[in-house]
Amino acid sequence: MRAIVTGGAGFIGSHVADALVARGDEVVIVDDLWTGKRKNVPRGARLVRQDIRDAALIDLFAEVEPEVCFHLAAQASVTVSVDRPDHDADVNVGGTIRVLQAARATGAQVVFSSTGGAIYGDCDGPMPESSPRLPMSPYGTSKLAGEEYLALYNRLYGADHVALRYANVYGPRQDPHGEAGVIAIFFGLLRQGKPCRIFGDGQQTRDYVFVGDAVRAALAAAGRSGGVYNIGTAIETTVVSLYELCRRVAGSQAKPEFAPARLGEAQRSAIDPALAAVELGWRPETSLEDGLRTTWASFTDAAD
Repeated sequence: MRAIVTGGAGFIGSHVADALVARGDEVVIVDDLWTGKRKNVPRGARLVRQDIRDAALIDLFAEVEPEVCFHLAAQASVTVSVDRPDHDADVNVGGTIRVLQAARATGAQVVFSSTGGAIYGDCDGPMPESSPRLPMSPYGTSKLAGEEYLALYNRLYGADHVALRYANVYGPRQDPHGEAGVIAIFFGLLRQGKPCRIFGDGQQTRDYVFVGDAVRAALAAAGRSGGVYNIGTAIETTVVSLYELCRRVAGSQAKPEFAPARLGEAQRSAIDPALAAVELGWRPETSLEDGLRTTWASFTDAAD
């Protein structure tokens, strides 16, 4: 298969590229390296340094003629989205439209990396795809707008684009500035022997899904005939509990510091992946503790 991976030098995107290269696919990565890293690009993939908002993207698609585009390039910080909603919309909405236009010109399918927690808002249990969509940040709103554009292109042009609403993805190469970056932040500070900060009372919950599981979902979505799927574990973990797990995995006795809650953060977030199990044959396979151990090992390997 010929594939373009936008954001393929970033966290999830580079793992998607790894998996595609490993099975022998032809992979072109589009990344402006603003947050992505050249060292994340797997051997065997071609890197094109380009912003997804660049009009030349359509020329690249015409050259590559991809069968599928895994669209992971994004502005992924809730905090940045609150401070700069115009920039967030420019990248996440405008950039996604540009990708859709390029894909339309070549007949490529788009598998879009969306978000579950930031779209559904506060929940009272794992949320199915049919739940009300009540984003509490510009980031969630821009991702929801991207989904709506995918659905529009499916209706207007008979495309088969798929949106994956990820829970908080974590794992090796995680960017500490992204939505799920708390694990990377905790491990980075614990490795340095510095105190970790928890915002609010630490009782806010999130649904954490390992990056390897997220990649399997992306590959399973390619070739599907449209749809929106939750990709998570349906398990709520408080930030305090997460910190205790991270501390134990890192072998630290350090206590966290607490700071005021941040604007735009949901108090409870978990998503129901039952539909993905039925239609994609996908289920999460990695427990949080096992995933944290793999992630911590990547931090210690990098230090060596």
